[in-house]
Amino acid sequence: MPQITVDYSDRLAGDFDRPGFARALHEAVVEIAAAKPPACKTQFRRTEDTVVGPDAEGHAVVHVTLGLLAGRTDETKVRLTEAVLELLRQYAKPGD
Repeated sequence: MPQITVDYSDRLAGDFDRPGFARALHEAVVEIAAAKPPACKTQFRRTEDTVVGPDAEGHAVVHVTLGLLAGRTDETKVRLTEAVLELLRQYAKPGD
């Protein structure tokens, strides 16, 4: 543990630094949740179709699932969520 899965829209394929995101997220998980570096595992799954509301065009979605062993505090989970969002802002930049 931790097991991290990142689903992302096909249109982000060229604009999402996935290796950089994974390395930075692993560092954050080690710092925030006291995980061991070799235990951090991330897999990325590109999705071909994304529909948001009534539209399929012009939208992109990233969904991160972070699985941890039991026992982490709510504060730790909140800090990890904040770290994920900040790292996505840095590493997933559609249209840049």
